[in-house]
Amino acid sequence: MDAAAHEGALDVGGATVAVVGTGLDLVYPKRNEKLAARLLAGGGLLVSEYSLGTPVMQANFPRRNRIIAGLSQGCLVVEAALQSGSLITARLAVEAGREVFAIPGSIHSPQARGCHALIRQGAKLVESAEDVLEELPPLGAALRQAAPAAPEETPHEQQALLDAMGFDPVSLDALMARCGWPAAELQAALLALELDGQVARLAGQLFQRRVAG
Repeated sequence: MDAAAHEGALDVGGATVAVVGTGLDLVYPKRNEKLAARLLAGGGLLVSEYSLGTPVMQANFPRRNRIIAGLSQGCLVVEAALQSGSLITARLAVEAGREVFAIPGSIHSPQARGCHALIRQGAKLVESAEDVLEELPPLGAALRQAAPAAPEETPHEQQALLDAMGFDPVSLDALMARCGWPAAELQAALLALELDGQVARLAGQLFQRRVAG
């Protein structure tokens, strides 16, 4: 999930900060080495309070989460069991005076129970990016200003993209296959539609057309 969040930001031209629980000379898990290099090449940062050579230790990761909470304007919990590191981060975010958001899920899913507990405790229920942006107006303004330019779409082209989405959740790869747009242009167009309230970004790198009204 963490890697997917970084990749999504990088794919649309953003820069991200990764706070790690090891020394900066180690990447954990090792499969993320290419992602770490891409993050740095894109103007992002790797941050650690641990000295070089510090190995992977389970206790370091919850401790690391207080830095993540402090660096962020808000904390969005997508999935969390009742005993979850994500809930530790949410608690730390509250202590740091940050906003806490949670995406609800099925009442039958153990991975949704932590989110539901947060919502009962006052976290904002999130169904779309706009739910977050309305609580953080400066962030919304900055994102709209920095958003990559979408293709010069005519109303017909925009409608064609929405028609290609249908009304069920769809992955970026599937949408590329349907409409034939290059990945960068498609992601920029989807972000523009998301900020306009016409498309919702879901967990699992899925997108869904929003129904008006």
